[in-house]
Amino acid sequence: MTTLDTLSHWRLDRDTDGLAWLTFDRAGSAVNALSADTMAELSVVLDTLDAAPPPGLIIRSGKATGFIVGADVNEFAELNTPEQARALVSRGWKLFARLAAVRYPTLALIQGHCLGGGLELALACRYRLVADEPGTSLALPEVMLGIFPGWGGMLRLPRLIGAPAALDMMLTGRGADARRAAALGLADARVPARLLLAAARQTVLSKKPARRARGVGALTNLWPLKSIVANRARKQIAAKDPLGHYPAAPAIVTIWEKHDGNALLAPELIDRIISSDTARNLLRVFRLQERLKANGKQAGITPARHVHVVGAGVMGGDIAAWCALKGMTVTLQDQDMARIAPAIKRAATLFARRLKDPRLARAAFDRLIPDPAGGGVPLADMVIEAISEQPEAKRSLYQSLEPRMKADALLATNTSSLSLEILRAGLARPERLVGIHFFNPVAQMPLAEVVHAEGDTGPAHARACAFVGQIDKLALPVKSAPGFLVNAVLAPYMLQAMRSVDEGLSPETVDAAMVAFGMPMGPLELADTVGLDIARAAGEELAGGAEPPRCLVERLARGDLGKKSGKGFYTWRDGKPVKQSPGSAAAAPSGLAQRLIQPLVDATRERVATGVVADADLADAGVIFGTGFAPFTGGPLHYEGSNA
Repeated sequence: MTTLDTLSHWRLDRDTDGLAWLTFDRAGSAVNALSADTMAELSVVLDTLDAAPPPGLIIRSGKATGFIVGADVNEFAELNTPEQARALVSRGWKLFARLAAVRYPTLALIQGHCLGGGLELALACRYRLVADEPGTSLALPEVMLGIFPGWGGMLRLPRLIGAPAALDMMLTGRGADARRAAALGLADARVPARLLLAAARQTVLSKKPARRARGVGALTNLWPLKSIVANRARKQIAAKDPLGHYPAAPAIVTIWEKHDGNALLAPELIDRIISSDTARNLLRVFRLQERLKANGKQAGITPARHVHVVGAGVMGGDIAAWCALKGMTVTLQDQDMARIAPAIKRAATLFARRLKDPRLARAAFDRLIPDPAGGGVPLADMVIEAISEQPEAKRSLYQSLEPRMKADALLATNTSSLSLEILRAGLARPERLVGIHFFNPVAQMPLAEVVHAEGDTGPAHARACAFVGQIDKLALPVKSAPGFLVNAVLAPYMLQAMRSVDEGLSPETVDAAMVAFGMPMGPLELADTVGLDIARAAGEELAGGAEPPRCLVERLARGDLGKKSGKGFYTWRDGKPVKQSPGSAAAAPSGLAQRLIQPLVDATRERVATGVVADADLADAGVIFGTGFAPFTGGPLHYEGSNA
């Protein structure tokens, strides 16, 4: 029999006033996740407190990594029957309903990540305080795993902040930082970390009523506004996912509207959603993401503090801005201030949008230092080259940089296609040059390919992976080869789309077919975004001497380079393509999507066979996070296998 003295994951203490402090510190884990055994122990704690109710209960984390990251996803992978799925939902629903009904006031003290089941636990408390610090994040991201927040989130979040805001959080998986959580009413207050304990004590003993949505926000949970909000949400879901690839989103709306957020009243939805191919594949994608994250966690490597970037164009400037956003001192070098100024302007916009707080944005801006003379080179732990794709220019630059660099500094190239072996020629210490290939736009694309040459065995590659992890990107190790992985699979896909235009299809129809397939944008809009000149160069290198598509040659002859010139397959205005007609997947010839995607699948398989990427799982991960390949498929090779 489990008692307080035998708990492995929770510690219950009472202070001199009898106030109960419950600390969650999951044994054998770096993070707190809610599993069957941790929840069974929480039930034991509630039994104890029922027998001797405290004046208040404060729940906090014993982990430096955050509050609770959610449910243990491994338990989802082990669900084999509908009965098991319903039991898992029932376990959390009943436990958190019990927590919500206790006679004494309860408070969740949140620092760091409070996600999924962790937020559902916090919602079951009367009060929530959040640490006013950058790492705080509250979210219900279950939809991103193809499932729904079934432990009370669909009931309590709409009642707390109103249905429109709650549905937005649940249907997108987007999180709220401390400032937004307080503004939404999701948190009772945001408090400086040093004052959290005192504020928690004061709040839990305040006898204030629990927060509830007010005014129109409260009315959105009642008929007839409830029906109006639900129908609007369904229309938005259908517009983004017309073929219903992601069934969890409409299920969330139905469970909230028809069953007051209680999935147990809709067992057929539990069975259908949790056993769906989408849920299994998105769980696979989550695990692939965790594998890439692990590449960025290299033990014993000192984090970089100063980064020097050479080249203030779109890529170099945005890499520099991203590093400054992530807390590093960054010096940005180019030939003169006129070339650096646009990058600084874009950085200011990024900082304001991402950081919200003007003080934090200003601090990030101060960390990004224009440096036309290259004075930051001797100070930098990492020097990143992001100039034009010309081997001679890059090697000449390295010869001027290397003598000025610290002995232990890394030199990284953002090349998208050139081999390290060629670029290393002439370096006194060639082993210190690594490839870190970012993707455009840097702030939105999560992947970075970390390129190693044949036979690389030194520490530089591990340090490069650690740096990628330090700036919150996903590190994909790839071998030096033309196009590495992502560009090598994108080029034949985009070229096949262009050949369809040569055959008479409109760009709008081609793109609509692939968006319907599940891609985030069509291949021709992507080609315009990348640049048609770059697409041609990649195609020439990877197409084995095949003639380029006629539509591409004609546009390049006119100087139509895509987004950067204002015209390509589309005319671009205010950063967006102007399409002559919306385009309809229904207008596409039968089998078009499969015909377009097959060259990408074939190229991915070939990259695994030649060892550019270590295995099929990593290849799927790279293509998903580097191109946006439809996540519900589980990746191109997994998709091919499931359709074989």
